Amino acid sequence: MSSTSEELLQKKCLPCEGGVEACSLQQANAQRSAIPAWALREDGEWIERSVQFKNFVKMMECVNRIADLAEAEGHHPDLHLTGYRNLKIELTTHAIGGLSENDFILAAKIDALLAEQESRRPDR
Repeated sequence: MSSTSEELLQKKCLPCEGGVEACSLQQANAQRSAIPAWALREDGEWIERSVQFKNFVKMMECVNRIADLAEAEGHHPDLHLTGYRNLKIELTTHAIGGLSENDFILAAKIDALLAEQESRRPDR
């Protein structure tokens, strides 16, 4: 399942309602190399990334863009807003109790979205 970041960006999340196995810890570690800003939790069932913004408005702009992306992909992250400018993004495939390719696809697309937002607004 290991793909590059560019390959992940070309893919679309597929509906997952169970019936497939979650990635093994070894597979998740291999795939994480395509999304280096993300951390793999010890249990291997989640990936997460934290981002700090200049202010609340910029954070909310990003949250709304992530929400639009998640809806388009049909795969939804857990988003945690704290301290008025800190965002923690967590991904897992709840239906299988662990990570699937969808999580890595969405993580790569969120990375691209964050990079685009940063390049448009250097004062992030």
